[in-house]
Amino acid sequence: MTKPVLWHIPVSHFSEKARWALAWKGVEHERRAPLPGAHIAIALWLTRGAQMTFPVLRLDERNIGDSTAIIAALEQRWPDPPLYPEDPQARAHALELEEFFDERLGPQIRLLAWHELRTDREQMATLSRTMLPGPMRDFGPAVAAGGAFGSAYVQLRFRVASDEAAALAGDQVLAAFERLESELDRGDGEFLVGDAFSVADLTAAALFYPIVNPPEGPSVFGDAPPRLEEFFAPLRERPGGQWIAETFRRYRERETSTTASISTGTSNGS
Repeated sequence: MTKPVLWHIPVSHFSEKARWALAWKGVEHERRAPLPGAHIAIALWLTRGAQMTFPVLRLDERNIGDSTAIIAALEQRWPDPPLYPEDPQARAHALELEEFFDERLGPQIRLLAWHELRTDREQMATLSRTMLPGPMRDFGPAVAAGGAFGSAYVQLRFRVASDEAAALAGDQVLAAFERLESELDRGDGEFLVGDAFSVADLTAAALFYPIVNPPEGPSVFGDAPPRLEEFFAPLRERPGGQWIAETFRRYRERETSTTASISTGTSNGS
């Protein structure tokens, strides 16, 4: 079988969801991370217009867009270790939570984070450095230009300049966080569904990762801008924030020994 190829964005929490699923399944694969902006054309080309962003997984001669579809394909191709609970009711609950966090958390925490990061030149330059090809990462003008482009790109792509939209996104992130904690309260506090790690746990932790910036997650953030840190810091101390960090610590370590490096000319993910 041809080795799978994951097209991803290193900083993206939806890409992290796909990377984590591949690591959990122990699937050796290549990674490719084009420069931001260029990835839209590549995603459209790979998926014949069906998907305009990453992640996209090349698997068994198919290009699969969307992190949820990628996990479904991995679960079918490599059922063990499972991400879908065996019990039908538990599986339905896990998939409902996956959809909830995909729709009610993913876009909102992204908008909130980029709203604050876009005006932080130092952080944008740091992020730019992770996206550039290796030889250019130490070339100051390229890093600065990349940071300026990144700020303009996220404002255009995600419309993150509005303070009102950011405030609404913050409220929605808090609502999703409260849903996380309520689900944990219903169970044993370790898993969202049943008594084993599932797609629900993976999705929630991956999409919430910017709050705790865990060492097992994408290694691209430094210190958060002050207002973003003010929003995130209290959440880290709550049971939900501690659960995110602990879930990464316990269930996100496989990748170091199971995932191949990506090919020359692309940038590494976490």
